[in-house]
Amino acid sequence: MDIGSRLRQLRTQAGLSQRELAKRTGVTNGFISQVEKNSVSPSVASLKKILEGIPISLTNFFDTEERQPRQVVFTADEMPDIGSEGIRYKLVGHSIRDRAIGMLHETLQPGSDTGAEMLTHDGEECGVVISGRLELTVGNDVSELGPGDGYYFDSQRPHRFRVLGDEPLVLVSANTPATF
Repeated sequence: MDIGSRLRQLRTQAGLSQRELAKRTGVTNGFISQVEKNSVSPSVASLKKILEGIPISLTNFFDTEERQPRQVVFTADEMPDIGSEGIRYKLVGHSIRDRAIGMLHETLQPGSDTGAEMLTHDGEECGVVISGRLELTVGNDVSELGPGDGYYFDSQRPHRFRVLGDEPLVLVSANTPATF
């Protein structure tokens, strides 16, 4: 998907200049310009922050009319990768309109981290570690998870994911309502 063109299309449809969108979201208009030119690939958190200024969800951002609403099986090469910066998020069910569940096959490279700023959003999320080691912070609780371990929490609680060790972390996660 051409993220830059899609963002520009939605921003102009909303009647917003880059400067106005930047003011609404707290990012620089230069950053928005770079994203629209595909000069930079925004993190999921950054893209979500920008889209809140339009406003549009990540789900609707990636929902285009070319998609087939009745698709049931999603091969690995059909699932769009919506990650960046050492994190691969393969979105399962991308063509399903108004999905109630956001499901991801995630691969995070050693040293990957969702960022120093804790994430918060509506809904609940859960996942299971397939391989690698995960440090999960939810509120003030920090846990280390390995293969076969799972998590489930209210996403309004501040949270953060960080890869431990020198092997990639692979997990399958889901959140509701679908924010991806």
